[in-house]
Amino acid sequence: MADVIVLIILALILGGAITYIVKAKKSGVKCIGCPAGGSCPGSKKMPKKKLDGRVIGKKTMEISGMSCEHCAMDVTRTLNQIDGVRAQVSLSSGKARISYDREIPDEVLRNAVEKTGYHVTAIF
Repeated sequence: MADVIVLIILALILGGAITYIVKAKKSGVKCIGCPAGGSCPGSKKMPKKKLDGRVIGKKTMEISGMSCEHCAMDVTRTLNQIDGVRAQVSLSSGKARISYDREIPDEVLRNAVEKTGYHVTAIF
C-alpha cells in the first residue's frame, strides 16, 4: 500500500513539473534552469566579433532577466548583430561591455536587448 502512495505522489510531482515547463515555454520564458542541461550554445565560447573601424567609444549596459549562459549568449548575439557594435556579456555581473566604431544611440541598444525579452536597467 505504501508503494502505491509513493508512486501516486511521484506521478503528481512529475505531472506538475511538466505542466509548469510547458506553460512557461508557451508564455515565452527564455530559459528554465537551462533545460539543455548545460549543453546549450551558451556553454561554449562565442567567437569575438571584429569591428570594421577603430573603436571610438565604449559603453556598459546593465541587464536583468538573464538566468544562465544561454541567456547571456542570446544577448551577445543580439547586440553583435548591430552594425558597428561588439559586445561581451557577463552573466555573473549582469552587464554587457559594448565597444563601437560609430555612434550608436542608447535606444538602439536598449530596444535590441528588450526585444529579446530582457530588461535594460542602465546604460553608461
